[in-house]
Order: sequence, then structure tokens, then C-alpha cells
Amino acid sequence: MKSFKESNNLLERSLEIIPLGSQTFSKSHYSLPRGAAPLFLEKGRGTYVVDVDGNEYIDLVNGLLCVSLGYCDEGVNKAISEQLDNGISFSLPHKLEVEVAELLVELIPCAEMVRFGKNGTDVTSAAIRLARAYTGKNHVAICGYHGWQDWYIGSTTRDLGVPESVKSLSHTFEYNNLNSLRVLFEEHKDMAAVIMEPMGAMYPEPGFLEGVRELCNEKGAVLIFDEIITGFRFQLNGAQTLFGVTPDLATFGKGMANGMPLSAVVGKRKIMKLMEDIFFSGTFGGETLSLIAAKETILRMKNNEILPAIHEVGKYLENGVNKIIEDNDINWFRLVGHDSWKILVIDANEKTQLYKSILIQEMIQQGILVIGSHNISYAFKKNHADIVIDAYRKSLLKIEKARKVGCEKDLLVGDMIKPVFKVR
Repeated sequence: MKSFKESNNLLERSLEIIPLGSQTFSKSHYSLPRGAAPLFLEKGRGTYVVDVDGNEYIDLVNGLLCVSLGYCDEGVNKAISEQLDNGISFSLPHKLEVEVAELLVELIPCAEMVRFGKNGTDVTSAAIRLARAYTGKNHVAICGYHGWQDWYIGSTTRDLGVPESVKSLSHTFEYNNLNSLRVLFEEHKDMAAVIMEPMGAMYPEPGFLEGVRELCNEKGAVLIFDEIITGFRFQLNGAQTLFGVTPDLATFGKGMANGMPLSAVVGKRKIMKLMEDIFFSGTFGGETLSLIAAKETILRMKNNEILPAIHEVGKYLENGVNKIIEDNDINWFRLVGHDSWKILVIDANEKTQLYKSILIQEMIQQGILVIGSHNISYAFKKNHADIVIDAYRKSLLKIEKARKVGCEKDLLVGDMIKPVFKVR
């Protein structure tokens, strides 16, 4: 077993002064088998990270999808360093705000105007406020994950602290079930917006996204695509280009700045102009280090074969894992989703969390950091995929062998992971 002494010590210290011991649920000890996994990282380069105990891993988490090129990418780091010499935050707007906004308008079909934020919640919440201001309506239809603000999180099981009056305005519908959205429109005539991830674990069925677009047109609702994940990953121009359906507004973030904190809400001019009347304002929206990182990252993606390479190696990894599953008749594990973002699905009934905990634990012991998906970066190549496939082979077969004799529990060394809430 690898040693995690320093990780465990840091967790104890952090829990005294930081609720959860982390700034993010998905990065916390909830998502890892505590005692048999790293809980704090020290550094990263390319596709590798090193924890505070000195253990090295191939990273399949990549900052929850925000590291798209790889850690310490030379071009991005050089651009940030040069901008650092000129200043970070200024007393007036910086020209980089214009330059990066122009890039987004050039690339994204629905983008006629742009505003920047720092994380996904900033811009999804801005989009909802814009939609309500534009339509004069209040209710919102939701599909997918959209951040921590009241209007969204009140629709989940993590709704503590959200007023009932706010919860009553948000309604969820099922992906690939157009009728579930149609029912919401019938029940709530006051529907301001439909906000959805254009794709998550499943591809859209033929006509589904088109049907959502038509319903929004018919009912006078603003269609918002949350492309925080899909943008600059599934396709440079976003899932709206990949699937040929243009929303009214869209939000971007994650991989657009290779780990630097930047997000954007983009959309039709007639709606975005209301930014001059609603209050969406922040000191750090024009922070230049993130903007120059975004400019460098996007230009690299625009001028190179970065995303096709990510998709190709993601498919290669999936094929390797699927061969293990097929050759050994493993019926409780599968991969779903896009090649650049495969989601691990474990169907083991009441033992699902146990199996997932053991799998994460075993992969970590073989030097693979994974928490539930393949978040591939450009630095991840086929030779890395081969190492990961071999780790899967050993881990899956170990669990399968224990499963057949009913002693799976004996494999778990660390604590069982804890679910946050079901999103997709």
C-alpha cells in the first residue's frame, strides 16, 4: 500500500478550519476512499500529478475537467508569465477582455455578445437572470448540473438553506424525454427559461435537442445550453455545433483556460444587452492572467489538432477497457458518454458505492488517479492509456474474483466514498 500519512494529517488540520476540508465536494474526502487514497496534491506536469506524500499518478481527473492541455503547459505558462510582468487586475477594462470576447464570438454560433465570470455558477446564474429579465417570467426548467446557486441547487437533495419560494420556481425534466419538458410547459405557463447540458452521460436521441428548441420558440422561453463541460472539449465551437442546435444563451468554462479560473456567458445581442440593466458585476471578471491563458488555450485549439487527439486517445482507452469487460464477462461495470469525457457506471445494486470505492482504491494503488470519469487532457497519450488499461485489468479482475465468492467487502482498505447527489 502507498503511504498517505501526510494527506491524512492535512485532512485533520483542514477539517478544523475548512468545512468539508475542501473547497469542492468532488475534490473532497467524500469522493475518495479515505485511508487508501491521496487527499491533497502537491504539483502536476503534463498528465501526471504528485501528492503531498510524494506518490505520482496519471491523472484522469484533471481539475474536474478544467485542465485541457495538461499541467504546466509551456505555452500557457509563458503567456501567463509575460502578462504577470504587466499586471493582473486593473482599474479599468483591459484589452484582453475584448480580444477573448472576439474569439468566442467568432467561434460559438449563438455568441453575439460576451461577459466573463470566474466559475460555472457565476455564468449559469447570470443566464437565468437574463432570461427572467428578457421574458418577464419566473419559472425555470432544468436538466443536468448547473452549480450551487439557490435557483438550481434547490431542485436537488442538497437543498438545505434554500427557501421554499425559490424551490417552487425550478422544475427538472428528463434528458431525452421531450414529453417531460412538454408537461412542465403545460403546468407552468410562466416559464422563463430551459437550461440544460446539451449532453452528459448520454448522446441526444434524434430530434430531442431540436424538439427542445422548438418548444422554447413556441412557448416564448429562452433556451440556455450549459456548455461548461462540453465547450472546448466535445468540439471547439461547443456541443451546439456538434449537434446543430443553436440556443439563445450559452455558458462556458472548465477547459477554456487550461486550469485558470474563467467562465463566460454568451448569447444573442437582444438578450445580452440586458446586462446593462440587470446587476452582474465582479471585481475579477477582467483578471488578465486567466484571460491570457484562455486566449493561448483557445488559439492553440483553433490552430492544432488538439481536440481530435483527445477524442482519439479517449476512444482508445474506452476500447481497451471494453475488451477487458467483454473478455471476462464483467456485467457490473461500463463506460458511457463522449470520448473526451467517459463516465464510469457501476451497476451493483446496494453494493454500487462499495464497488466504486474499491475500484478507485485499486486504481490509485497502481498509480492512476480517477474518481468517476475519464477527463482526458491533451498531455494524455496512448502510452499513458496502455498503463491505465493494464491497471483496469488488474483492478476489475480482482473485484470480479471477489464478487464471485461474495467477499468484496474484504478488499476495501479505506473508507467507503460518500455520494453528494445524483446529477446525471
